[in-house]
Amino acid sequence: MNTLLIVGVILSVGFILGQEFQRLKFPKIIGYLLAGVVLNPQICPFVPDNITERTNIIEQIAIAFISFSIGGTIIFRDLKERGRSMLSITVFEAVTTFLVITAGMLLLIGFVPGIPGDAVLTVYIPLCLILGALGSTTDPSVALAVSHEYRTKGEVTSTILTVSAFDDVLGIINFSVAIVIARALISRQDFSAVSAVFTPLAVISGSVALGALMGFIFNRVTRRLANETEGVYFVLILSFLTMCWGLAATTGAEEILSIMIMGMMIANFNPNPNKVFGMLERYSEELIFLIFFTLSGMHFDLNSSIPAAIILVFFVILRLLGKFAGVAAGASISRSSKKVRRYTARGLVPYGGIVIGLALITQQDPAFAKIGGILVNTIVGAAIINEFIGPIFVKNVLKKSGETGRE
Repeated sequence: MNTLLIVGVILSVGFILGQEFQRLKFPKIIGYLLAGVVLNPQICPFVPDNITERTNIIEQIAIAFISFSIGGTIIFRDLKERGRSMLSITVFEAVTTFLVITAGMLLLIGFVPGIPGDAVLTVYIPLCLILGALGSTTDPSVALAVSHEYRTKGEVTSTILTVSAFDDVLGIINFSVAIVIARALISRQDFSAVSAVFTPLAVISGSVALGALMGFIFNRVTRRLANETEGVYFVLILSFLTMCWGLAATTGAEEILSIMIMGMMIANFNPNPNKVFGMLERYSEELIFLIFFTLSGMHFDLNSSIPAAIILVFFVILRLLGKFAGVAAGASISRSSKKVRRYTARGLVPYGGIVIGLALITQQDPAFAKIGGILVNTIVGAAIINEFIGPIFVKNVLKKSGETGRE
């Protein structure tokens, strides 16, 4: 069947289910995800097995728009007011989650049937390290979608959005370090502390530099186009997003981080940031979220093995334990407000987005052939579960904190 026809059917079903879930007082993105799962090639015979490969560029553009909008939520004046609290919560919850998942998996994975028992260094430790690194992230797009749908604004909303955004930065750092160590263990090479530190540092630095440069150029261009229509602005944004993604992929920088930095530069230094991000929220965000979450639901492998299913359960539980413990510690040390201490952890339940891409990249690396399948099924499965329950958690905490603008 024609790819565009299939995409049209997928988006139509996603839109209908999203509207139905909204009518039932649930966030629309749950309907989008459900549509992706229901229209999985393993269920629907008219959907080809390689549909996720054929729609990869569409998904990348959607991720670029979402990353850009997330970067736009990081406002320097907010960081000055509550920066200590946000930084403390981000570091503690990310590091704690990484340690809890890695240590917990090392203790539990030996009891999982089907995992080679004679390969501690080449299977157990690499798999647990990578799962720990990928599990430390949060999906900011869910909080962003729910926040815009219910027009929330306040201390808890700002904390959840900012911590979620910085979570991806720390997650990329954790992942980069874990990959270097895991590859050395699998190939039985001598571990190099220099490569473990400087390789991730080079990627992060290059990504920040590229995003800052693209944001600077965008701001200079828009100064000359201050009186242009929103249609012109949309074309300009799309052009810069695709250029930034392509340059990052070409130079070895991290695409999502580069675009987040570009969005942050525009939000803080553009002469009219409200026109840029307000236009996206009004005209394109609905479509972008529909595309991203519906296609994300299609990555789940319904034929995953029993070992992968058991690891998935352990992973989801350990991640939640790490998030709640880390937020409690970070908020307590920074003396955050009672509302932030009480509600922030539940707002960090959503999981997915960037980690699916990182897991797929790992699977494509021949060095991780033994653990690639289990790794992808675990990450995608956890993303599906947490993306279903995450919006409910986020809506609930933002409502209880009194920050929703409408029901």
